[in-house]
Amino acid sequence: MSKKMKRETLCIQAGWKPKKGEPRIVPIIQSTTFKYETSEQMARLFDLEDSGYFYTRLQNPTNDAVASKIAELEGGVAGMLTSSGQAASFFAILNICGAGDHFISAASIYGGTYNLFAVTMKKLGIDCTFVDQDAPAEDIAREFRPNTKLLFGETLSNPGVAVLDIEKFAAIAHNNGVPLVIDNTFATPINCRPFEWGADIVIHSTTKYMDGHAAAVGGCIVDSGNFDWDAQAAKYPGLCEPDPSYHGLTYTKAFGKGAFITKATAQLMRDLGSIQSPQNAFLLNIGLETLHLRMPRHCQNALAVAQWLRTNGKVAWVNYPELEGNKYYDLAKKYLPNGSCGVLSFGLKGGRDVATRFMDSLELAAIVTHVADARTSVLHPASHTHRQLSDEQLLEAGVAPDLIRLSVGIENIDDIIADLSQALDRCLVL
Repeated sequence: MSKKMKRETLCIQAGWKPKKGEPRIVPIIQSTTFKYETSEQMARLFDLEDSGYFYTRLQNPTNDAVASKIAELEGGVAGMLTSSGQAASFFAILNICGAGDHFISAASIYGGTYNLFAVTMKKLGIDCTFVDQDAPAEDIAREFRPNTKLLFGETLSNPGVAVLDIEKFAAIAHNNGVPLVIDNTFATPINCRPFEWGADIVIHSTTKYMDGHAAAVGGCIVDSGNFDWDAQAAKYPGLCEPDPSYHGLTYTKAFGKGAFITKATAQLMRDLGSIQSPQNAFLLNIGLETLHLRMPRHCQNALAVAQWLRTNGKVAWVNYPELEGNKYYDLAKKYLPNGSCGVLSFGLKGGRDVATRFMDSLELAAIVTHVADARTSVLHPASHTHRQLSDEQLLEAGVAPDLIRLSVGIENIDDIIADLSQALDRCLVL
């Protein structure tokens, strides 16, 4: 029945179906352990022969209810919560890549993810090639190697808000026998469902719009169930060959469309333990219940701000995909017809120094590392989130030295613009 529900209804109803006498809202199961009557019952859980809970480091009922809601929102078959968005990115890659493997990523991605792929994954023996996502398909396809295991991109890049051509990327990935993994954090499933355009696996930093209130760090991985792992069995032995740590169980044979998430839970969460706390999952669920109400307001406010900035003589440039004339306007209309997100970027006349003075002059908007919640916030990526990158890497990631990332909240639009106006007056006189 839930598959026929609209996304607005899924935000409220999906994931938790209380029975007689059970709590109406998702309960917080704040317990590390779960009791069983016999040793055999516990043994079957450890052998993955029965479903259930025995230790929260692997699974927890609160987490599973919320992961199920996100999976339904995305149109996927299964989901798994993680302790952060970074953990979701890491697990999604590590679940199908090992030492000696290679994957390809769009260069225009979040700075933390870029560093994870370029530095940390390399230390594990996993190599990543970064590509211009706007390059012709044949140019990107040339970067594939025999050991390439996946293609990665962001629906809307952070902070450059570049729109990924998901169908193009999906075709490239599938023509080379690998899945497409998409970070859908900024768009959320309210504004874009990448599975409908050919993506295979979606990840989220639930810390952002899904939580919506800067209350709880978290992440999520959702599998579409559409990628045929067995058709590429030689490439994905971890999914398609017996797992010695589970008595020779083969995930694709035992779990079918649930193979990817089951392996991520049974292996990676078991060994690395990046579980989301039940308390955070509870807070996340409260945020999800209003996601469909907040996203249109974020987009409405952001477009109004972008249009105002474009007409201000102190502003050098504005980048927001919903602005007519923007490089990604047509792709935004295709993939994000109901709105993109509340994040935009712009630069001021006077460059980097003026950008920092402007930020210091803001009163309503706060300088924070966070982005994509109810409150308007601002960041200078070259000085903050992306400061580990060289100028060349900054440009590759779509981050100009003078770029200001503005996350437009859901306050009254007149108050937001008034704050921007007074800060511009104080920092820059033309």
